[in-house]
Amino acid sequence: MKKHNFSAGPSILPQEVLKQAANAILNFNNLNLSLIEISHRSTDFVAVMDKARALVLELLELENKGYSVLFLQGGASLEFLMTPYNLMKQNGKAAYFDTGAWSGKALKEAKLLGDVNVVASSKDKNYNYIPKVYDIPSDVDYVHCTSNNTIYGTQFKSFPKTDALLVCDMSSDIFSRKLDFSQFDLIYAGAQKNMGPAGTTLVIVKDDILGKTGRQIPAMLDYQVHISKDSMFNTPPVFPIYVSMLTLQWLKDMGGIEAIEKKNIAKAKLLYNEIDNNPLFEGAAAKEDRSNMNVTFLLTNESKKERFDKMWKEAGISGINGHRSVGGYRASIYNAMPIESIQILVDIMHKL
Repeated sequence: MKKHNFSAGPSILPQEVLKQAANAILNFNNLNLSLIEISHRSTDFVAVMDKARALVLELLELENKGYSVLFLQGGASLEFLMTPYNLMKQNGKAAYFDTGAWSGKALKEAKLLGDVNVVASSKDKNYNYIPKVYDIPSDVDYVHCTSNNTIYGTQFKSFPKTDALLVCDMSSDIFSRKLDFSQFDLIYAGAQKNMGPAGTTLVIVKDDILGKTGRQIPAMLDYQVHISKDSMFNTPPVFPIYVSMLTLQWLKDMGGIEAIEKKNIAKAKLLYNEIDNNPLFEGAAAKEDRSNMNVTFLLTNESKKERFDKMWKEAGISGINGHRSVGGYRASIYNAMPIESIQILVDIMHKL
């Protein structure tokens, strides 16, 4: 039976990418060696790293704009700490938008190094909306937001205007929609949603913002150290980087972010239309802030739960149980999710 993978992450990847990656595990570049047993400093892997970084800048239209691309480890969770280490001055301040579990963890880490001003929060309604009213102090070193809230199914449709540095955790929606990425001074994203398997973290940072904090930064947490070593200060996670490179090339061959955004809008519209027009379901997030990546919804009649769960499981659907903090269901429809899988889910909802 074909599986329809709605997992929030690690998540679905393109089938052609998985096949290429599987072959590379056995015989990479016709070397008769596995990708995961060659030196990360070999010319074959250095070419992978260089191509992956170049594709990031090309797809985000950041070429020749003073940005460096890094593939690091530790997930977005480590970036929660690396961000203030590299951008917050001694006795400095930062402004954070509290829009979900991950932004909450990010601001908690920042508090270890300085003063954190929570300029807006949607905690009062269990993070089901994006705050529109806020006041960013003029003396903060940077402003931090989380573009897409995986658990709660909300997404920033526009971003704060500020004279401070703008930082964004884009772990669950990077490469999914057209944005002016040059408005951000630092972007970071775990690979395991739209780019590759868990194990590497993408960082895109404007070079001229670094080295200005006046603090001593541990080498492993210093972006400038990693830039100087071309993301090879320590042994990089070769397999996640390789799969990320393949996925970025897949995206480029498809027509880039503009092309995938059209597909993503169509997929989200199909599912949200069923939620809005079927009296047995209701969306969990405010309509104007709904994510095109993570669709959260609830049953209006809990007596239907057993039957609905049986139906989607029998159809080969996987990974749509909602997070415990929201309940209900969550369909994660990242770039690699085909619209045919969403149609299967919609048909089941319609038949319930």
